[in-house]
Amino acid sequence: MLHATIMAGGSGTRFWPASRKLHPKQLLTLVGGRSMLQSTVDRLQGLVASENILVVSNEILVEQTLAQLPNLPKSSVIGEPAKRDTAPCVALSAALTLARDPEAIIAVMPADHVISPTQNFQAALLHAKTLVEEDPQRLVTFGIKPTYPAEVFGYIERDAEAAINGPHSSFSVKRFREKPDAATAEQFLQTGNFYWNAGIFVWKARTILGALRQFEPEIAAHVDVIAREWNSSRCDEIFRREFTAIKGKSIDYAVMERYENVVVVEAPFQWDDVGNWTSLERLNQPDPDGNTILAEHLGIRTTGSIVVGRPGHMIATIGVDDLIIVQTADATLVAKKSDEAAVKQIVELIEKQNANKFL
Repeated sequence: MLHATIMAGGSGTRFWPASRKLHPKQLLTLVGGRSMLQSTVDRLQGLVASENILVVSNEILVEQTLAQLPNLPKSSVIGEPAKRDTAPCVALSAALTLARDPEAIIAVMPADHVISPTQNFQAALLHAKTLVEEDPQRLVTFGIKPTYPAEVFGYIERDAEAAINGPHSSFSVKRFREKPDAATAEQFLQTGNFYWNAGIFVWKARTILGALRQFEPEIAAHVDVIAREWNSSRCDEIFRREFTAIKGKSIDYAVMERYENVVVVEAPFQWDDVGNWTSLERLNQPDPDGNTILAEHLGIRTTGSIVVGRPGHMIATIGVDDLIIVQTADATLVAKKSDEAAVKQIVELIEKQNANKFL
């Protein structure tokens, strides 16, 4: 049976001031009328039963997450007591799913991607499920065919000589590559054998747990203790103690880069990781002056800018170009688009100044 794990514990600091500790990026409505988390769950409708969807978030976000997903059982939302990256999240979700379904196949995905159309996404998941059924020791991931030499994504190099039959282009993975510099990214683009790493996976619960026990026995040991006590009266105490003791690591470092039997499926869907404010330019139709406007706005000699505001609040701009302007109830960001990477530094400064009400 197909299950799904949605990783929804990110903080989304690059979307400050809209993204906050208690309302991070995945809970924001940046595209369409649904939050990114809601859209992720919507994308699984008709493919994965609601009781087979597990959302792994932060303990301080459980209430907000449940409020956004009223059709999911309360037990389907898990709040991690500490941030420990994706490998512990994957391990815990796999262990809990395996306890319910010994033959479970799990699709794992982040909560903060924009993907369309849904029918192509579901078809790709079904293809990946078939690949796993054919070889239960396979770990399947998805690669996005690059459209420009991106330096902000990790890459997957496919083995062009090891194609796998099926309705979607699939290859054995030759190796994973870290985020490259500009020259290397251009080289990746030109070869045609590299994909952006989408961070979406399909595997048998039993197989990924076995790989984690092999490569990261300490993570697996802590998670095994948690899983054994999950339905006991000591669950909360054990969960906090054991999970907090884990040394965080990404699933890519922990397993994917070390496991031999990995297959990459070339994604037949449109994908965007919506990593920062300038992502909105790709996802929304700009006006004739190249502005992306998600606000009540009046502009004079305003070009190439991103303006985001709250309903009922007018933002007026005069003589500006290539700016990011984001207005919230208690904070406003004004930045050059070329300086957008420094938004995370603003969050760090707020933390240093103990101005926690703005985090």
